[in-house]
Amino acid sequence: MEKIKLEILGLSSSQSQSGSFALVLGEESGNRRLPIIIGMFEAQAIAIEIEKIIPNRPMTHDLFKSFAIGFNFSVEEIIISDLKEGVFFAKIICSDGIKNIEIDARPSDAIAIGLRFDVPIYTYENILAEAGIVLSDLNEETEEQAPKEEEKKEEKKKKPSTKATTLDQIKDTSSDQLRAMLQEALDKEDYEKAARIRDELNRRN
Repeated sequence: MEKIKLEILGLSSSQSQSGSFALVLGEESGNRRLPIIIGMFEAQAIAIEIEKIIPNRPMTHDLFKSFAIGFNFSVEEIIISDLKEGVFFAKIICSDGIKNIEIDARPSDAIAIGLRFDVPIYTYENILAEAGIVLSDLNEETEEQAPKEEEKKEEKKKKPSTKATTLDQIKDTSSDQLRAMLQEALDKEDYEKAARIRDELNRRN
């Protein structure tokens, strides 16, 4: 299966859930983006390495690197290898110079480790096709849905406001509205919200 190289475009803090971040990966030779929701600790570990900040004491991912080097193992590459029910899976490809070993990992941990070894990050076409976000694909649909969105907003103004969570709101929203919300989230660079909407749309398909 052909691998597609990814690059880290940035980290976006969650506006709907405290402690969550969206790690935004981009197709190196294309315009698709792959946002993955990660926790605060993993986001910190990735940000520290991107900014080349040296902590006073080794963090977990630094310890992994020291452990690997101590036993003459190196990391060759990171692969975002699978997507099941909205959950991403990754593999850390390690080598002792003779044989390669695949280690199952969460994408956030795998990428934090991969950064420390300065190795490439890959995924497969089927994952990008299912979960990748392309801005241009949504423009026409959003324009068609704009009048309906205005009608929905007027209806919401007439109804009492609720304190439903973003996740509940997404589940109760039509697919057409979700596509419009996805474009709005992308325009605002709210990738955490975009990822949640994308996952909900994928579950419905």
